[in-house]
Amino acid sequence: MNKRLGKCPYCEDGQIEVRRIEVNAKPTRLYACSNAHWKFDLDMAELSEDATCGFRIFANQFLRWNKKSISENEIRTVLQEEQVRVRLYSSRAKKEYYKWAVLDEEYGLSVLWDIDIQE
Repeated sequence: MNKRLGKCPYCEDGQIEVRRIEVNAKPTRLYACSNAHWKFDLDMAELSEDATCGFRIFANQFLRWNKKSISENEIRTVLQEEQVRVRLYSSRAKKEYYKWAVLDEEYGLSVLWDIDIQE
C-alpha cells in the first residue's frame, strides 16, 4: 500500500498517495490521487480509462529551476493551504530565491513568478 498524505483537492473520496515510478529509467516519486490510475510509456503519462481523477504532481517537476525534489512535507502543506513556499536556484545569478507554488489542475503545481518572497 502507498503512503497517504492527505485528501485530494479535486475529488470527494480520493487520497493523495506517494508512488515510486521510473521516468526515462530514472526513479522518482509521483504524488497522485488514489482515483487516478496512470499508464507510463517512456516519458509520457496517460490516465487509464477507469480513472475518475487526474490529480498528480511529479516530485521532479521543478528540476529546471534546480529544485531536485518536491518533498512529502511540501505536498502536505499545499494540500492544506493550497500554496507552498519553494526554494529555487538560479544558475545564472548563482543564488537561491523563494517563490510560491500553487495547485494547478493541468500541471500539478505552478510557480507564481510575479510574487517575490523575502527570506
